[in-house]
Amino acid sequence: MNKGRANSRHGNKAAGTWVTVSTAGPERFRAFVPAPLPPRLGPSPELSRRLDGALLALGRLDGISAFLPDPDVFLYTYVRKEAVLSSQIEGTQSSLSDLLLSEIDEAPGVPVDDVTEVSNYVAALNHGLERLRGGFPFSSRLLQEMHAILLRSGRGAMKQPGEFRRSQNWIGGSRPGNAVFVPPPPERVEELMTALERFLHGEPVETPPLVKAGLAHVQFETIHPFLDGNGRIGRLLIGLVLVHEGVLREPLLYLSLYLKQHRSLYYDLLTGVRNEGGWEEWLAFFADGVRETAEGAVETARRLSDLFQRDMERVHAAGRSAGSAARILPLFRERPLRTIGGLSDASGLPVPTVTRAVAALERLGVVREATGRKRGRVFSYDACLEILTEGTEPL
Repeated sequence: MNKGRANSRHGNKAAGTWVTVSTAGPERFRAFVPAPLPPRLGPSPELSRRLDGALLALGRLDGISAFLPDPDVFLYTYVRKEAVLSSQIEGTQSSLSDLLLSEIDEAPGVPVDDVTEVSNYVAALNHGLERLRGGFPFSSRLLQEMHAILLRSGRGAMKQPGEFRRSQNWIGGSRPGNAVFVPPPPERVEELMTALERFLHGEPVETPPLVKAGLAHVQFETIHPFLDGNGRIGRLLIGLVLVHEGVLREPLLYLSLYLKQHRSLYYDLLTGVRNEGGWEEWLAFFADGVRETAEGAVETARRLSDLFQRDMERVHAAGRSAGSAARILPLFRERPLRTIGGLSDASGLPVPTVTRAVAALERLGVVREATGRKRGRVFSYDACLEILTEGTEPL
């Protein structure tokens, strides 16, 4: 690493400066202070092609939210899949089934902290969206509010939830002196986040939404403004930018699976930005991830819609023997893990009627009882859950 400003082979693109920090003891280390966004970019034809492809895929993804019979149903489970994946990157071992079971208080043996962290992620995302849609500005304050929710309970509860760090953090190694990367000193965090906020508001120049999301993610991860939870908030930031900028109506784009599958390259590219100003390399990777993820979400929505239509046709074909199953199956589409009591509450049907309807769905092979218990039974819409859990196996 060279002191001073880092340059890219594509031209002079200052990524930031390395500053030497002295501690109370004998150790000195270098911390990185990123330059304000945006960097000077001269996108190559290849990068422009990749960005165009990503925008086209985002347009298709946004379009399905208008044609899905019930987009909120898809969004409910899709957001939870993202929460599981994003939290897995940080080391939790919770699965999507664990989270869904915990939401119906049927998760015996599941690590409480793991499920709590994933549940907090969902709550933080929902809070951010509600605030933005209510007219609250995209700001450091909003990110702090989301962070407070993310770390309100679980392992991060003692890591200053909702507050920018007041001490030095680092990534890798046992101390800043042997770390893989050291973010800016704590006294610089406030000014750097203020500069990031200005960039998100289009200052000093407006930046295209997709490029803005990609640049803001790296800048946030580089500043690392919190003691814990930076990775999760940084990934949430991508979707929030795209919704706030009007590229997506619903937060249907989540890159955690793509980043999970390409972890080494992702970290190498972040390092390349900081050390060499490799913004274009990062943006090419980011654009590919957006395209691949958007196409995957469209395909997932199509498969779920086809599955439900086929299974509903099977129910109707069973005639009167299926009883009220046609009223119960849509509830499994909303939540693929259900209890008899929960189904009764959601449908307004009495428990005996729901019990007969679920038995009919079992006979058709649509759902199955997942616990083996006589009391507190949980029924699973396996085919739906299988589609949703693809890629969420713990690391």
